[in-house]
Formats: sequence, structure tokens, C-alpha cells
Amino acid sequence: MNDLEFSAFLVSRVCHDLVSPLGAVVNGLEVLEDERDHAMRANALKVVTSSAAQALARLQFMRIAFGAAGSAGAELDLGEVGRLVKELFEGSKVALHWEAPRVNWPKDWAKLVMNTALIAADCLPRGGTVQIETGPDPAVMGFKIVAAGQGARVVEDVERALKGETAVSDARGVQPVLTWRLAKGVNAGLTVAAREGRVEFTAG
Repeated sequence: MNDLEFSAFLVSRVCHDLVSPLGAVVNGLEVLEDERDHAMRANALKVVTSSAAQALARLQFMRIAFGAAGSAGAELDLGEVGRLVKELFEGSKVALHWEAPRVNWPKDWAKLVMNTALIAADCLPRGGTVQIETGPDPAVMGFKIVAAGQGARVVEDVERALKGETAVSDARGVQPVLTWRLAKGVNAGLTVAAREGRVEFTAG
């Protein structure tokens, strides 16, 4: 697969993730336009507000996690990264436990944390917790992410993608491949281990 095809799948993934909340905003605005019942209007306004916030959170997250995120050699504040991940998870069945100092990391390492966190959340079909830990020394890159919850599991295709054993076949599969590319680029040694009720990712 060439870079143009990979980019096309990544754009499709972004659009897929934004369609649902933006569609809900449009539907809510249509209700507000036509509905005269105060209770219905109040509910529609709540839908518009929460859906718009969700779309903004996804857009801000993907702008960094999938995007260029500054020039070559740029660094990202882990505190800001944690905020973006937290806002992405808000309103979902996944709770975030962020345990990282507020230090600057090279952008590709920061993007690797974000993308791995997204995969960890996908390992929790019934909800649960995602715990993210980094070391205290900003000069030493590495992290551990644990997804814990009932039915926690990593899909075989995702596990293979994280090992570089599969190519992108659709928009959903592009993000694990991106994660593998990021890990390979910084020589992170990203690993995944699943056991009953938890999936653990380590790098560094």
C-alpha cells in the first residue's frame, strides 16, 4: 500500500468518527426548529450540546493523534495529551486514569500514547477503565496502558496490526496500523498482552 492509499483510509476514519455526532447535531437542530413543546426543545438542546462537544473532542484528539502536530522535532505537553484523551472518553462507558507528569515528549511518542489509548478503549466492549502510566523521567520514553473491564479483549486483526503483520484493508483497520508505524518509527517495542478481564500495552 502506498502513502496515498494509506492517507485516504485515514481520512475515511476521521470522517466516520465525526458523522455520528454531527448527524445528531443536525437532527437536534431540526427538532428545535419545528418543535414547540418546551420539554422536547430542552431535550433537543441537550442532544445538540452534548453531540457538538463530542464532535469537538474527537476532532481535537484526531488533529493531534492522526495529524502532523507541528514541525519535525516538535514536542507535546503530556498534560495536554491527557486532557484530549479524557475529553474523548467523556460520555462513554470508559473511564480514564491518567498517571503521567506534566512534561514534554517528542510528538511521535505523544501520538503513540494517544493512539494506543484509543485501541485500549476499543478493547472494552462493555466499558471499564483505561489506566495510563508514564515514567517520571521525561528523558526516558515509555508507558504502560491497561484496559480493564468485563469482556476485555484485543481483536486478532488489531493484535496482528500492532505487530506489523497485516496491511490496511478498510478505514477501521487503519488506526492500529498507524499505531504500529508510530511505534516502529520511535523504536518503542510496543507489546500487547491479554488475560482475563484486562489487556496491557507496554512501550519503551
